[in-house]
Amino acid sequence: MSYENTVIKERLKNLRAKMQENGIDYYMMPTSDFHNSEYSADFFKVREYFCGFDGSNGTLVVSKDHAGMWTDGRYFIQAENQMKGTGVELFKMMNPGVPTIEEFLEKNMKDGESLGFDGRVISTSIGEKLEKKLSHKNVTFKIEKDLAEEVWTDRPELPCHDMYVLSDELCGKSFAEKLADLRKAMSEYGTTSHLLSKLDDIMWLTNLRGNDVECNPVALSYAYVTDSEFVLFVQAKEVTPEVKAYCDRVGIVLKDYHELTAFLTDIKFFGDVLYDKRNTNFLTYKALVNKAKEAGVELKNQKNPTELMKAIKNETELKNIREVYLKDSAKLTEFIYWVKKNVGKIPMTEYSAAMKLDGMRAEIPGFIELSFPTISAYNANAAMAHYEATEDNCAEVKAEGMLLVDSGATYTGGTTDVTRTIVVGEISGEIKKHYTATVAGMLQLAGARFMEGCTGRNVDIFARQPLWDMDIDYNHGTGHGIGYMLNVHEGPQNIRWRFAPGMEEALLQPGMIVSDEPGVYIEGSHGIRIENIVEVVKRNENEYGKFYGFDHLTYVPIDLEAIDTAYMKPENVKALNDYHARVYEKLLPLIEDQEVREWLKEATRPIN
Repeated sequence: MSYENTVIKERLKNLRAKMQENGIDYYMMPTSDFHNSEYSADFFKVREYFCGFDGSNGTLVVSKDHAGMWTDGRYFIQAENQMKGTGVELFKMMNPGVPTIEEFLEKNMKDGESLGFDGRVISTSIGEKLEKKLSHKNVTFKIEKDLAEEVWTDRPELPCHDMYVLSDELCGKSFAEKLADLRKAMSEYGTTSHLLSKLDDIMWLTNLRGNDVECNPVALSYAYVTDSEFVLFVQAKEVTPEVKAYCDRVGIVLKDYHELTAFLTDIKFFGDVLYDKRNTNFLTYKALVNKAKEAGVELKNQKNPTELMKAIKNETELKNIREVYLKDSAKLTEFIYWVKKNVGKIPMTEYSAAMKLDGMRAEIPGFIELSFPTISAYNANAAMAHYEATEDNCAEVKAEGMLLVDSGATYTGGTTDVTRTIVVGEISGEIKKHYTATVAGMLQLAGARFMEGCTGRNVDIFARQPLWDMDIDYNHGTGHGIGYMLNVHEGPQNIRWRFAPGMEEALLQPGMIVSDEPGVYIEGSHGIRIENIVEVVKRNENEYGKFYGFDHLTYVPIDLEAIDTAYMKPENVKALNDYHARVYEKLLPLIEDQEVREWLKEATRPIN
């Protein structure tokens, strides 16, 4: 007898009734909030509500007599299990013969039918792709309604938390100074107004912060900028008296978050409008297009100027970041000592180890929140790049093999991210070989010299070369930018060698910070990643041009138990010894426990 999930089937039945009421033949639900944030709050988990699958990536498409859910290879097994008995068909993305959503809709939608979705959770690029693919079928797009509002009766509230103000002294630049720089950039583009939809850009520009996206200290918001006015759209309940007084003082006009579309309908454009299509949802984009057409002005799609301004940290930000990384490094070092001292002696799981580290970090003065959920992966689990241990589903950490821990936090003064793979018992010669090559790659990149004009693609080889020499690679980028008391993943800079057509490269410039995180992932056996955060600095200038390099921000011991110098060049050994000498020098004043101090001396000893 086959299992039937009556709860999901009833929800789909109610959704189809609302589709019929609104004249919608196909309804699409992705995994996204209104700003394409990295994490979606419970309010936005519409796809999960209507099919049962709760993975981080998936899109559900429902018609009168069919429902299909698309996800990637990380989630095939999970999706099959969670959608049993729902009647929802799983489409395994990228598998041979599996159509994309656009191909499926083109094949199945009849001429003149309508496609509906909440235009606030669909990116402009996806919306335009659908329009193009379905144009010959005269499909009508209905994007103004979120049908879940009428079906999901116990839906969680839209995230709404108090905003707060960062002082100019903490930010190094006032809102007025940043706004002047932005207006100058707008003028260079020949535009008189600018719509900002990217949350971390808005927070950085205004020197405000919030708590509406998990692990990202941002508030749900939009900003509209002209030569003479700055309008900030936020939820009224989030505006504390302190925030209101600050906005009044610096000239920020506050409007309700939900009024943006009406505002764009009523506003008068007196010149061309700057916006960034990558970060503008489809409903907002359509409102902009209609208004621009009516006003006879041009929409100019360019990267938010704030993106690069935000990425190049000022001297105050850099000073604070350096101090925060030292405190964070000291705490992680104490955690590594705790793991090594206690493994095999007390009950320890991936989850309990993560909770221990999270608790230790929370003791650091100025701690605000984690910068992402801590990844704690033991032995073979570490070979899965997106592995997540939970209290109910986690491995026991035994006194054998390795524990990979990728973690970080946001503090008053900076945001951190660091990975160490910790030896907890006996490991094989092959693992030592892979570990040593990973360390060599991390240090080679950190020690690289490169010329002004280089991008992450130019320097990626420094990190991969020791692994490529062994015919090994890792299937992810080597580095990403990091925000200042903001998102742990920040552009435009990154370090990678593989670029898809159309992807833009950003020049590496002094003041940028970027991760340096090579790795080895052997399915069913082990995973290794060593991640330091580095700062781009100027090294020299002569008749050949400007030479840049990196300075370490992370100072945490590398596990010498996994190092085999047979796989290191003399310069790699020197780089490791030099790094460890600086780790000992910088961390010793920050660690009070005598046992940890003695262990640190041994853990950073020079090797031959």
